[in-house]
Amino acid sequence: MLTQRIKNQHLLWRAAFGPMAENSASLDSISQKELWNKLLDRSKTFEKLDVTENKVAQILANMDKNLLNGEDNFTPDQKKQLRQQSREGLKTLNLQWLGVMIGHQGQLREKLSLFWHGHFAVRINNAFAQQELLHIIRTNALGNFKDMLMAVSKAPAMLQFLNNQQNKKKHPNENFAREVMELFTLGRGNYTEHDIKEAARAFTGWGFNIKGEFVFREGQHDEGEKTFLGKTGNFKGEDIINILLEQPQTARHITEKMYRFFVNEKLDDGIVKDLSAKFFKNGYNIQSIISEIFLSDWFYDEKNTGNRIKSPVELLVGIRRFIPMEMSKEIAQLQMQRILGQVLFYPPNVAGWAGGKNWIDSSSLMIRLRIPKAMAGNDVLDVNEKSDDDVSMGNDSNMLSNRFGNVDIAWPVVYRIFEKIPREKLGASIIDSVLQHARFSAEEIEKFADRTSRENYIRTMVIQLMCTPEYQLC
Repeated sequence: MLTQRIKNQHLLWRAAFGPMAENSASLDSISQKELWNKLLDRSKTFEKLDVTENKVAQILANMDKNLLNGEDNFTPDQKKQLRQQSREGLKTLNLQWLGVMIGHQGQLREKLSLFWHGHFAVRINNAFAQQELLHIIRTNALGNFKDMLMAVSKAPAMLQFLNNQQNKKKHPNENFAREVMELFTLGRGNYTEHDIKEAARAFTGWGFNIKGEFVFREGQHDEGEKTFLGKTGNFKGEDIINILLEQPQTARHITEKMYRFFVNEKLDDGIVKDLSAKFFKNGYNIQSIISEIFLSDWFYDEKNTGNRIKSPVELLVGIRRFIPMEMSKEIAQLQMQRILGQVLFYPPNVAGWAGGKNWIDSSSLMIRLRIPKAMAGNDVLDVNEKSDDDVSMGNDSNMLSNRFGNVDIAWPVVYRIFEKIPREKLGASIIDSVLQHARFSAEEIEKFADRTSRENYIRTMVIQLMCTPEYQLC
């Protein structure tokens, strides 16, 4: 039988990035519905992350002039400089978004945005285009999937990544048409090669201009009749997207991905079938279907708690939410993302991050177990990384010393979580607050704690627990 605290922490780890020190003490008494309503209410508003205003430069940085109708007068040296500026912009965007995940009250919006960031995976060295795509995702994260799909499909970042600038009549490029079906809507095996070819014809002429604005170039569009998923007409790209949304399979595919991300990697076919039917019937309302998940009794079943491996971003953000800290070398968080295999804005491929057990291997696990001590200033991580083209963001990765610099931790905020807990129950209370499922007793972990004072005990217990394999799960 799960306690009220564990249920609430379960909700906060799945719908957000874990409990924050300031509100952790209240999790013993607040109801899941009340907590959920707070998450919803606090995610209503947000601010755009804006790291670059140089639209022209950022769009041109990685584009061939032939793809922009000759709108390119930059020299090779100028383009090299622009690409470096874009890499710096992406570093800034990464750290800004990470900071919002850590400290902003709109946790639900950011967690859903992380999910959609992996669903609509784009890897291009173009800070402006990535910034605008993220804004689309964050704007629509709790809205309507149809609106988000249409906006993402017309975003320069997506059109550039999947080569639709090169999709012209008589010479169609099928990349975007294929992925919009395989990854974004129907899922593999629910369409034919003929459907891909016909959809690609419909998307001809979709591109963007030098200002980073979507453009439909009629002269490059195939006006001929197309037959797609059993329907025939003079379809354009919008028609293809609307037809895809008319397929119940699209709702099923998205619901399955949501279930695996927010609930359990092992699908419950009956629940998923019911959820996908509701998602389809309500017109792809994301807030409605996500509320259905987080307010259901089955979401809080023991089989669904403490069974999901935290992604590197969730791990780093979760630590900083529970242990409020300021670090002089914020850039170290980018290094940690690279080492652990999840760099925001640099997915491994168009399918995004695989997640699950793919996050863990013998090397990454050992690093994960040392990160909390390194953040707290009790350990130094000197790790040689493998060079990985654009993911290294221009750094010589083999020379990195992964230190977080001077770290200022607001430990009194953490102490206040347990101020009403008597000493004899303190160890068990700390365990319940840090872990979702513990396979050991307070006495076992106390062997590694400093018992010279109540404050030292709390501090060392929290850090030791975060260094256990159990903390990797949420």
